[in-house]
Amino acid sequence: MEFQEPYQDEEARSAGLGGARVALGAGPETIPFTFDGEEFSVSGFERELPMISSVADRGRLVAAGSKDPATNLSLDDWHAVARAVVQPLGTAVQLRNQPEIASALIEEHVDGVTLRSLHARVWLTELFPGLQPRTGQEALPIVDPEVHGATEDGLPLASLAYRYENRHHLQEHLRQTIAFTRRANPNPYDQSILARRITRAVIAHPCRLEFKDGTEPIHVLAVRDGITRITSSWALLAEEGADPERIAEVATSTLLAEKPTRRGSAEKPLSQRCALGRQEELASLHAEFLRGLVGGQPSARAVRIGQTLVVPAQIAVGVQPHANVLLPPDELFDDAVRSILASVHVEFKQWEPAAQNVEVGTRALRRVLLSGVEVEEEAEAALSDIVDLALGRRRPQDLPAIFRDGRIPGTALWRAVYLVHALTRPLVFEQVKRSAKEIKGTRQMRTAGYAELLGPIVDLPWRAAKGESIRQARNAWTNGGVLTAEVMGDWRPSPCADFTLLVEPALRGDPNARATLTVAGGIALIADKLITRNVGSAVGRTVPFRADVQRVVQGLSLQPDGLWLLAHAAQRFEEDRESLSAVPEGRLRGIDATRYYQHVDVDPKQPDGISRDETGAPVQLTPWQTVALSDPEAAARIGNKSLSGQNSAVALTVAEQLTDGRRKLKVALTSSTDLLLELVALAQRPEAGSLQAPGSSEEAKELHELAYELGHKIFANKPTDVDEDAVGEEADEE
Repeated sequence: MEFQEPYQDEEARSAGLGGARVALGAGPETIPFTFDGEEFSVSGFERELPMISSVADRGRLVAAGSKDPATNLSLDDWHAVARAVVQPLGTAVQLRNQPEIASALIEEHVDGVTLRSLHARVWLTELFPGLQPRTGQEALPIVDPEVHGATEDGLPLASLAYRYENRHHLQEHLRQTIAFTRRANPNPYDQSILARRITRAVIAHPCRLEFKDGTEPIHVLAVRDGITRITSSWALLAEEGADPERIAEVATSTLLAEKPTRRGSAEKPLSQRCALGRQEELASLHAEFLRGLVGGQPSARAVRIGQTLVVPAQIAVGVQPHANVLLPPDELFDDAVRSILASVHVEFKQWEPAAQNVEVGTRALRRVLLSGVEVEEEAEAALSDIVDLALGRRRPQDLPAIFRDGRIPGTALWRAVYLVHALTRPLVFEQVKRSAKEIKGTRQMRTAGYAELLGPIVDLPWRAAKGESIRQARNAWTNGGVLTAEVMGDWRPSPCADFTLLVEPALRGDPNARATLTVAGGIALIADKLITRNVGSAVGRTVPFRADVQRVVQGLSLQPDGLWLLAHAAQRFEEDRESLSAVPEGRLRGIDATRYYQHVDVDPKQPDGISRDETGAPVQLTPWQTVALSDPEAAARIGNKSLSGQNSAVALTVAEQLTDGRRKLKVALTSSTDLLLELVALAQRPEAGSLQAPGSSEEAKELHELAYELGHKIFANKPTDVDEDAVGEEADEE
């Protein structure tokens, strides 16, 4: 393993900061500060920053860590830790060099291993945002790097390797992570950090950034919990009012700074050149801090730097496997870290459900694989291959090889079909469910709960392309998805080049053909927002009646017209672009329809089974028609609603149409009020913390403007006998 040469003393001296404090102060102060138009007190501000550590001090920490029998890091890892730590000598005190001396490291026992960490203050400029489920489950364009564990002599190390395509991939992924984290948090910690600094330690570990194009690796410290706090700190170091992309640019330019080797000097490794580049950025911030203290009253910039530059961190430095642990050595450390994060964000400060499902589902699959469970013969594939397919390590093009059947098309939808089949076989289903319950700390999990775990696994190939519908699709999976009784039963996928060829066998009673259409067509309809989790406000507007997603899918599979609909939906599904059905109605005008594909209504009387209008053009499928076809009898009982979802206005007078329209408007407004009350109730729950019902100030403003505009339009079209003064008085009273 490559030894990373530490900084040279002349480098630190050239910055003018090594070996001396940046400024002298009398101790912490409380000073007034104005941020975002609000004045508050900044407590604990100090007119000095810690010195940048010397090479000698960092070397002592590396030596102490290497001798401690409770730690498991390479020399390169220890150098990454030593660079990041503000006071290496103080940190070295936590380490020991003799087995009989008690360790001062933090110990946590999780899932078959003991994880050991040290607590230290670290420089913000040395903390790289690591992978997290919150971004992993989102429809983001830049793919995550591969994650590999590190071992030495067959034992795990407390570090990981992130393998990127090239340095550009690293740069874009860092920008994406920081920008998304900023956008995903409507109530950032900016003011809190200014007032009190970051007080809760972030969780970090050494990480080796590798590149598939052969570029030298870079050794850094990766943050796994606390990325939102880190992002808020970078926001404070960017200019005031900076948007997420600008914040990401400021952070990335610092983290990826590189100092070229001096002319005539021996070429330094890339990791060291980058470390020296970050040190120069740190020295620049120190210098800005000094300039901001001139004149007595610290400048706003000096306050921002002083409150953000040093961060408390819990840094993993050791991992010890317990006896009879199932996981292989190269997976032990990552699983232990993820277990700690899950205990925080699944049980306590919760991630959003989709992020929890990504974490729980993927970890449960790995546990089942390592428990020795065998897939039943019907699956015709090794469980290891199925798990790799589910986690994205094998591509859809590998389907024929994985399942040993050359007839299987290597597409994302067929990947979903085979995964749903394999992961719902009784033995695998029970084992995955058991592991998921253990990870979540729950005693029960219904089939709908299991479907919720499958959603992010199924949509992995098209997640980035279908951002318009991903949220509704995830909600549909929480409502049962495609896991009907027949799908959970005994069947095998029927591979074919055209899904419509399966309709006739399904009508004749072939369970394999029927279940294949159920899964493939159901997934396509869910992914393209034609089957959603029905709520009360949708009834009478977009669907004829309320029904669970699972029941809609099952109902379609039991109707001849429904089977044709499932077949055409599966056949028309495209993984790399949106369906027209996913575009919100308000945005349909003016869009380029050629960028979207279209699902079609069905008419079994036609040779191709497609319903067409008077001009011969295919009729676009609607959520109303989809739900109606799942239960024609229930749809017929609705009254004056046709299966197309259009009001039978031709048979109504204008007065009747106006009455019906006002009824719809009142239902919609009432549902909106109910939804707002639900949001308010959710925001009042303890686990909501500081989250507000209307979201950020920008979101609240947008909602208010929409409501105001609607009220204005209603008032502008009021009857002539309405007393304007009376209306105004009522408004004032409210």
